[in-house]
Amino acid sequence: MNHTRNKVPPPAHPVERREPLPWEQPKSASEDADTAARLRAIMQHPSYAEADRDVDFLHTDANRGLRLQLDYLKAEQTLSAHGIERTIVIFGSTRLREPDTARRELEAAHREAAAHPGDVARTRALRLAERRMDLSRYYDVGRELGRLVGAAGDPGLVVMTGGGPGGMEAANRGACDAGAETVGLNIKLPREQYPNPYLTPGLCLQFHYFALRKLHFMKRAAAIVALPGGFGTLDELFGALTLIQTRKAAPIPVVLIGEAYWRGVFDADFLAEAGSIDAEDCELFWYAETAQEAWSGILDWHAQNASPLLATDR
Repeated sequence: MNHTRNKVPPPAHPVERREPLPWEQPKSASEDADTAARLRAIMQHPSYAEADRDVDFLHTDANRGLRLQLDYLKAEQTLSAHGIERTIVIFGSTRLREPDTARRELEAAHREAAAHPGDVARTRALRLAERRMDLSRYYDVGRELGRLVGAAGDPGLVVMTGGGPGGMEAANRGACDAGAETVGLNIKLPREQYPNPYLTPGLCLQFHYFALRKLHFMKRAAAIVALPGGFGTLDELFGALTLIQTRKAAPIPVVLIGEAYWRGVFDADFLAEAGSIDAEDCELFWYAETAQEAWSGILDWHAQNASPLLATDR
């Protein structure tokens, strides 16, 4: 082909070539009958996979730091893309029942206890069913609180939960009732689990590391509300209180729903009297009984703090 040095050639095609490159076809079997088998062994070996497609490689101990980064980054990019700036984080027991469900379970427990008088296991089951019936009112409190946050109409402010059933479901459900987006931060566990069905598709995020999940609970939190709960709720609650106590995180409202329940779970006054915490640490949270009481308190706290919660108030 003749070339004119001072003539600008047309741009090359970004992918195609007029002439194939030598490596675009495997070595011919006519040259080596073992070619196909040898190439298959090479290309099917894990070492040949690109690093980001090699799941076993990504899950080696040496790549834990990379996995931590990914656990953080996927959630961060997703929340940012949805314009989520602030969250009302609501914790609560997975065992918190809807009132109708609790009522049916209590009726069944009564029948079992009546049919087997004196049976220790059934007597205990009845006692637990009665207690769950009593606590089920907090499902409605969580649902109404989620509705109040969602109905505020601020697209940058959303309800965030751990994405599971019980108290978490109640809060997400209330926000869903209001037609608002709502977030769940699920955690990968050894036993199969499902997110609650009231989360916004695209805003249910699954974490491998509890630490990164905790980070995202706190990163945008404008308030934390704890419905009655167990180990998981206590873990998140005390982690948040410790961050606020030490000022590692800026103070935010922390509301405990159900004063009698929470005073039975832990005694902050005792801790202060024992010198284990300071008196001012007892002021890092307060109690509420209703959703409106909790929501009004959160709004008032932010007004006092000169950090208006809703975009319309800024």
